[in-house]
Amino acid sequence: MEKFLKSKLFVTLVYVLLGLAVLFMMQQIEPLLSTAYGFLKAVLAPFLIALIISYVLNPVVRMLNERKVPRTAAVLLIYAVFITSLVVVVMNLTPIFVDQIGELNEHMPELTMRAQGLVDGLNDNRMLPEGVRSGINNALMKADEGLSTFISNFVDGIGSTINMLMIAFIVPFLAFYILKDYRVIEKTMLATVPRAHRTNAIKLVIDIDTALGNYIRGQFIVCILVGLLAYIGYWLIGMPYALLLASIVAVFNIIPYLGPFFGAAPAIVMASTVSFKMVLFVVFVNLLVQILEGNVISPQVVGRTLHMHPLLIIFALLVGGELAGIVGLILAVPCFAVLKVIIQHIYVYYVHRRPTV
Repeated sequence: MEKFLKSKLFVTLVYVLLGLAVLFMMQQIEPLLSTAYGFLKAVLAPFLIALIISYVLNPVVRMLNERKVPRTAAVLLIYAVFITSLVVVVMNLTPIFVDQIGELNEHMPELTMRAQGLVDGLNDNRMLPEGVRSGINNALMKADEGLSTFISNFVDGIGSTINMLMIAFIVPFLAFYILKDYRVIEKTMLATVPRAHRTNAIKLVIDIDTALGNYIRGQFIVCILVGLLAYIGYWLIGMPYALLLASIVAVFNIIPYLGPFFGAAPAIVMASTVSFKMVLFVVFVNLLVQILEGNVISPQVVGRTLHMHPLLIIFALLVGGELAGIVGLILAVPCFAVLKVIIQHIYVYYVHRRPTV
């Protein structure tokens, strides 16, 4: 009996039971946790976004600071360059976007008639089973209801939209102060760690930076390159609204594994209103872009610093999507990478400090 109590199996069972007990207690206080989570998400979201922006820009600020540029001046210089670049890009791209959206609005009745023609053709096709035709009609009805619900929720959520605009206005100021006092914040956080554990804490921060640095900074470059390749591909095949659809591909590419499917879906739907040949071209373009992204662009720009198994990444995406929607999908992988590094450090510390028998 004593041998069993000291065995790894018994220790594992104890940890499993403790975990189940914690989950049961969390389930009992779920309303309280949901309220607290909603409050913290609303309050901390601007700080989290500003922290991510600061983390991405800090290497540039540090590089300028090492060249005798005061840190505040370096931050202001980066802001000035960013705002100038943004104004130039917006001034050049906005007319194109406006023209494409106007053209899309102008041709919407024609596209609707084509889509309706495709549906009528499927309904009149006696080669398809009745269940398939019924399923297609039900899916279209649900899509129409979903669109109506989305529009209704959007109109009802004007208050939330104003709140998002307020957050977008506050975030640059938060990022400015974080970048300006980055070193002070680092020293203050390390000062809260007991001196005996400070070396381990510094190593933990360095490992987290190694795991996330190339990923977060490189992911922005990858998204831009993927969007550019998608735009070139759509332009070559004569796809309507190439810039608009390529921008969607670029934005959704930040979501690992699932992002390419979300990004390609609008283009495939649009291509289905043109011809089946165009659908094949769009699928081929997106497949080629993803092959280049997975085998050439990402290994060169981002590298493989996360060392996370695909199954763990998919699990992280499911958890992130359930907790925070699209934002959760974007932040799931880096958050899990940080958690993985922290768990590894705790495990190594526990093993090294465990008394030997």
